[in-house]
Amino acid sequence: MSSPTAGRYVQPSFDDLGTPLSEITFMVVDLETTGVAADAAAITEIGAVKVRGGEVLGEFHTLVNPGEPIDARITQLTGITDAMVAEAPPVTAVLPGFLEFAQGTVWVAHNAPFDVGFLRAACDAAGYPWPRPQVVDTVVLARRLVDRSEVPNKRLGTLARFFGAKISPTHRALDDARATVDVLHALLERLGAHYVLTDTDLADFQRAIPAAEQRRKRHLAKGLPRVPGVYVFRDAQDRPLYIGTSVDIAGRVRSYFSGGETRKQMRDMLRLAERIEPIECAHRLEAQVRELRMIATAKPPFNRRSKYPERLAWLRLTDEAYPRLSLVRKPPEAGSTWLGPFTSAKAAAQVMEAVHDALPIRQCKTRLSPRRAGSSCALAELGCPAPCLLRISVSDYSRIAERFSATVAGDPDPVVAPLLHRIGDLSGRERFEEAAVVRGRLAAFLRAAIRTQRTQSLIRIPELVAAGPAAGGGWEIAVVRHGQLAAAAKSPPRINPMPTVESLLRSAATIPPSDGNLAGSRIAETELILTWLEGTGVRLVRTDSGWAQPRRAAGAYRELLDRLDAAMPHQRGGRGHDPTRRHT
Repeated sequence: MSSPTAGRYVQPSFDDLGTPLSEITFMVVDLETTGVAADAAAITEIGAVKVRGGEVLGEFHTLVNPGEPIDARITQLTGITDAMVAEAPPVTAVLPGFLEFAQGTVWVAHNAPFDVGFLRAACDAAGYPWPRPQVVDTVVLARRLVDRSEVPNKRLGTLARFFGAKISPTHRALDDARATVDVLHALLERLGAHYVLTDTDLADFQRAIPAAEQRRKRHLAKGLPRVPGVYVFRDAQDRPLYIGTSVDIAGRVRSYFSGGETRKQMRDMLRLAERIEPIECAHRLEAQVRELRMIATAKPPFNRRSKYPERLAWLRLTDEAYPRLSLVRKPPEAGSTWLGPFTSAKAAAQVMEAVHDALPIRQCKTRLSPRRAGSSCALAELGCPAPCLLRISVSDYSRIAERFSATVAGDPDPVVAPLLHRIGDLSGRERFEEAAVVRGRLAAFLRAAIRTQRTQSLIRIPELVAAGPAAGGGWEIAVVRHGQLAAAAKSPPRINPMPTVESLLRSAATIPPSDGNLAGSRIAETELILTWLEGTGVRLVRTDSGWAQPRRAAGAYRELLDRLDAAMPHQRGGRGHDPTRRHT
């Protein structure tokens, strides 16, 4: 790409592209002060760490005599007392050494306006020229790179714990600077997915796209079709930045360039976008399925939902003489007993605890011999049948495992009834906190059982054809094989749709049963299809086998699950979208 200069076009040099992040020297600084306003408070401590390429090059630390008493509340927070700074140098004596240490670096701070504001005020008061450094604020980076589902806030202590920083913040300057270094490195790793590779990219990334620039890019939406489909924002190298879906591609895309689009994430994406690719679909369901598949494959940096389906987990009953529950990341094999998938190990652990509360399935991870006794653990005295000591035969233990298998395949009462009894017992003895824990486990188990049975009811069907009424007439038709969308079409209004169905069946994708066993990473696709099938006016055209669940299946406990959720509003609110709920 060339740039105009005095009527000529000059090829930019590599220097114009910026310095790679790995070659930049960052100076991470933190201050302690007597207050929060730079014009009404003074510095009491400076801590700084200089790093490049992940390596620490040096550290700077000093206490500073603020020339005024330190408020008792500040002392309580930082531990810095008047006595500690009485013999410390004033800021005018400290600044030359600090500015020399910081020379040629990119400055970094957590909530940079605070620290940089104090340092600039100190330079102005002492008559030192301000070096006008490039500044990186880790708060700004965290707001754009760390999702709310990952951390509740962007405080330094929260981010340090989340990223596993080696040093915990202590409200002392050097400790906090060291913690910020680890946070910075973790954030820099995430920047790669946003194509932020140089100091120039980094400076641009911190600036939200101005509204005027946002409006200037409206030309990207010209010529897009007003039909259902998927749209892909692409950058100058044609890499996907963001993938979305709509029943009206043109209308939805235009909304990104309006004043109503205030999300920083999307405005950052628009700054990089150079073209928009539309992919027309027969109807909304096909568009939603395509979107899921494309996000899982391309992993665009500005998409968060459905980006890592491979991170799902299942609870599987192991295949051994004395089975146990095991958390696995790979979809279990056909014929095995399992619950899931789960989007987090925490949710899976809750369900495992619910099953262990109700059924005497062993909890140890040792592979046990059916002929030779081994050593026992404390659980042998707390209700475990202790197969490790051969207290129970393989055939008797298998009946326990069969109860779990029957619970997963049909009526979950073998788990539900004992947990309800335990909740009642704990509540009767006024042990309400323990009762709440068991309620949470029961709700998690029911949610998992409903999800498993609901998706499997569709996955086990080799072929199903359904049709729903289309806006403006005609039918939206879908061919579903083993829980996955094999073909989609829309039949014209006032015309027999069956020829369209027959033509669609001849061109539909082949989905082998093994691919549909768990729908693998496409479980979200199966749930999308289920929601569509359960929608108003959708009709089954044909199916290889009946689409049904046992009358006493987990779905019969939906009312109980609703009551459990109502009793735990704080837990329900943190759960997010519930795929087990029907949308009709």
